[in-house]
Amino acid sequence: MTSTKSPLFIRSALALAVFTLAGCSTVGSNFKEPVTPVAAAYRHANSAAAADTARLPATWWTVFNDATLNSLEERAVRDNPGVLASAQRLVQAQAQLGVYRAAQSPTLSVGASVANSRSSTETSQGLALGRRSIEGNNYQVGAQLSYELDLWGRVRRVVEAADAQALAAQDDRDGVVLMLSSQVAQTYWQLRGLDAETAIVKRALATRLESEQLIEARFNAGLSNELDLSRARLERANAEADVHELQRQRNILEHTLATLVGVSPSTPLIAAIGSADLPAPPAIPVGLPASLLSQRPDLAASVAQLRAFNAQVGVAEGAFYPSLSLTGNFGYASESLRNLATGTARQFSAGPLSISLPIFDGGRNQANLAVARARYDEAVANHQSRLLTALREVEDALSDVQQRQLQAQAQANAGSAAARAFVVAQARYERGVSNYLDVTDAQRSSLGADRAAAQIATQRLLASVAVARSLGAGWQEAAPLATIAQAPRK
Repeated sequence: MTSTKSPLFIRSALALAVFTLAGCSTVGSNFKEPVTPVAAAYRHANSAAAADTARLPATWWTVFNDATLNSLEERAVRDNPGVLASAQRLVQAQAQLGVYRAAQSPTLSVGASVANSRSSTETSQGLALGRRSIEGNNYQVGAQLSYELDLWGRVRRVVEAADAQALAAQDDRDGVVLMLSSQVAQTYWQLRGLDAETAIVKRALATRLESEQLIEARFNAGLSNELDLSRARLERANAEADVHELQRQRNILEHTLATLVGVSPSTPLIAAIGSADLPAPPAIPVGLPASLLSQRPDLAASVAQLRAFNAQVGVAEGAFYPSLSLTGNFGYASESLRNLATGTARQFSAGPLSISLPIFDGGRNQANLAVARARYDEAVANHQSRLLTALREVEDALSDVQQRQLQAQAQANAGSAAARAFVVAQARYERGVSNYLDVTDAQRSSLGADRAAAQIATQRLLASVAVARSLGAGWQEAAPLATIAQAPRK
């Protein structure tokens, strides 16, 4: 009894020792995020915005308090084909992660077979049996096990790299949603800006039409000349042409907006508004440059890619170490189906426990390691470039907000002066002190000032969208898809 159990005990102890070793070493180095020094505060942010630690909501566009924009954003996030495609890329990355995770576990399969065979009497075996053949049925059922012993953590690094790639795909998906939502907001406010400008031009067209009719009546009465009538007709025609041009631009924006929300461009989307008033841009909490890494999905995806490349360096180092694999099977085999489940039909094997150690490969493993390290170094440099680009985008957007506000104040003064000049020119013309050329010049200046004010108001809204987008627009980093235990390298 003792002699029977002793080999089994020894095999179990050996297997336990191997499994223990498998968790004690990991090739490669654990990942550490590169440190990039940044300024203490944004250059163009006011102190109140920089000190505010509040974040935009996940549905960041609601800060504009526009029901139509909210509806368009919800439709875009739900129906845009680009978002659906990015979601499927995430599904692929998660499925690929499952494939690599499976390599950490033993493979166990079961099978059954039945066969009928007859050996030849003319072979050496048949002659040794007196020219007799061996024939009969063979029934077999059993299970097979195979397992790669991850002594050096190579498989763990493979799983770590796949996990980082899946997390990067998740961040990329969030980046697509962020870019889409900002494009919807930008296109929407451009369209509303054109509506406001169109309302201004239509009012000017109505004024020019009245002026034309008045001057034509005066011309017919001999109180005006044909030159003044021609100028009045010219200004009215120019205003009509401007209305058509603005409508052309609006149609293009509406087609773009329809595509972004995932509907046919032939579908009427938004009715034009007749008001020239645009809302004031909302205040966007800015925070500090040091927090930008946790606010933007593209930077988070870049860090995840760094983690993946770092793990791939460990995988390349693992090629220099021995690989061990264990196989085994257990089952029953019998000539008779009736005796298949009896103890005498039992069969099993443990092993072989095979080891493979690279001795000479012509420098292939060393070259693969050099490639992996170069890819990681390249990813570090690209990450630094992305971070600097992100900081520049924030500064650009904040600068736009500041300068557009100052520009709006100056333009308001210009609009007031132009409106007063038109009133004075009209009064002087009616008293016969000046000709109609002064009136048309004043009309053009007043119209230009009003249109410039509408354009600046639109640009201020677009600048707010740019600030929100450059800061990540309320994005929250998702939890890792898996927690990979990283043992210290021995």
